[in-house]
Amino acid sequence: MLYTKKGDDGKTKTFGCDQRISKSSAIAEALGALDEINSYLGLCKIKAIKENKKNSNFLKINNLNFEDIILNVQENLFIIQAEVAGSKIFLGEEKVNELEEIIKAIEKELPPIKSFFISGGVKLAVYFDIARTIARRAERRVVEVSEENKIEVNKNTLAYLNRLSSLLYALARLTNHKFGITEESPDYK
Repeated sequence: MLYTKKGDDGKTKTFGCDQRISKSSAIAEALGALDEINSYLGLCKIKAIKENKKNSNFLKINNLNFEDIILNVQENLFIIQAEVAGSKIFLGEEKVNELEEIIKAIEKELPPIKSFFISGGVKLAVYFDIARTIARRAERRVVEVSEENKIEVNKNTLAYLNRLSSLLYALARLTNHKFGITEESPDYK
């Protein structure tokens, strides 16, 4: 059954916890934000698959298709969600290092950043930009839960969420670069 009616009173429970919490609590907000970024990354992944089919797998970095990178991130977000929900599982430092290696490889293919850029270009780049902002919100919600000592959040989890938005920004830039789109800086007029 897809519904249980147990949450009709505005409360829910988390992993391994018999106590029910408000659906508006910091933990529920963090879990919702993590779910939101994971779902949105599904859209990015499907768009990357379509682009790679049209363009002979040219959306790659370090021999990884963009969709493989996104799938790996989605898997890791499930681990983070489990941790925030109270599970004893969490990400290891190697997961943070994986993101850093991909970001470094992307930076080698791009001109250096000299200013902010206006979101735009091809659809997939815009999707990555939107995903970046959603990832930042999820990071803020998890930091809030951590700061309020609602749960203990592993330092690698916080680092991973911080790197995730950098990865998504880098993927947006690289996508436009591969499609020959010139980045546009704001003119602040």
